[in-house]
Amino acid sequence: MTTRTAAVLCAVALSALLASCGGGGDEKKADATAGARQTVTAATVASVNLSRTVSASGSVSAWEEVPVAAETGGLTAVAVYVDEGSYVRQGQPLVQMNDVLLRAQLRQQQAQVQLAEANVARDDAALTRAQQLKERGFLSQASLDTALANQRSSSANLAAARAALSETQTRLSQSTIRAPVAGLITSRSVTKGQIIAAGTELFRMVRDGRLELDAQVPETELALVRAGQSATVTSSEAAPTTGTVRIVTPQVDPATRLGLARISLAPAAQLRPGMFARAEIAVGDQPALVVPGAAIVYREGKPGVYVIGQGEAVRFAPVTTGARTGDQVAVQGLQAGQRVVVQGAGFLGEGDHVTVAPATAAPAAAAPAPAGQAAR
Repeated sequence: MTTRTAAVLCAVALSALLASCGGGGDEKKADATAGARQTVTAATVASVNLSRTVSASGSVSAWEEVPVAAETGGLTAVAVYVDEGSYVRQGQPLVQMNDVLLRAQLRQQQAQVQLAEANVARDDAALTRAQQLKERGFLSQASLDTALANQRSSSANLAAARAALSETQTRLSQSTIRAPVAGLITSRSVTKGQIIAAGTELFRMVRDGRLELDAQVPETELALVRAGQSATVTSSEAAPTTGTVRIVTPQVDPATRLGLARISLAPAAQLRPGMFARAEIAVGDQPALVVPGAAIVYREGKPGVYVIGQGEAVRFAPVTTGARTGDQVAVQGLQAGQRVVVQGAGFLGEGDHVTVAPATAAPAAAAPAPAGQAAR
């Protein structure tokens, strides 16, 4: 073989080798691109009706707080019959004030009334005689006018005496301070021996012992809460109890963006005024968008899902999670009909391309091995 022939053969072999290497690189690149797509499962965002609850919290307060004060003053409290925590009925005596002076005044004014009644009787008889004498011509008109004036004066004195007696009787009855309504005594500010001035508050009571929770509700959920809805009320200091929404106030606090729902508590509740409690208000079935719970992932501490778009590319969509029913979670921030990644969502990044695996049926039972063939 000549030198020229050997050189030609070497050049041909080198070209074939380069062509072989170039073709293999293109195939590997294609294989790598195909392998970059992660296989995932997907679900469709569905709109369903869910039984929803609204969470709220606040302080326990009296349904109606009633102050009890003295109507008459300047008397000494000689007996205090109730204390804080006592349940009283309407009209029950709470405090007795010293009424000795009032009773003496009462007896004096009763005597004044009797005297005025006697004067009226005397002057009535005198007027009758004067009228008879005047008819017979034995009495002047001036004398008749005097008798008439005396009778009117006596009647006026009797009315004044009776009015004074009625005033003293009222003050005497007010010396015994009674419960204006039935309810629970929550505070007491009177002691035996104290001189009580008119208008001084002595007790504070909860009418009928009824308590309610002033539950603060976010403005976004306030429209769902209505009077008559049931609620479950819990506190770390008392056993759980039930309640009913009595009223939803029409105003929202502009600083906190919270509205107020007043929840009447069950009579057997162990809660006390001033306690902090939480309420779960059942607001009925409400339309909601749901996704499988496995689709929820967290990025930078915020929940969201990966939405599958065109070309099977995914993007992270933040959501607000709500109630959970089984493996479905209510979310806000999506639209019905969107596809979201379920299995494999935790390994994805923004803009990744995925391959959506078809729904798989349950695996069929394995066929029995032919007779005589040993199981491996």
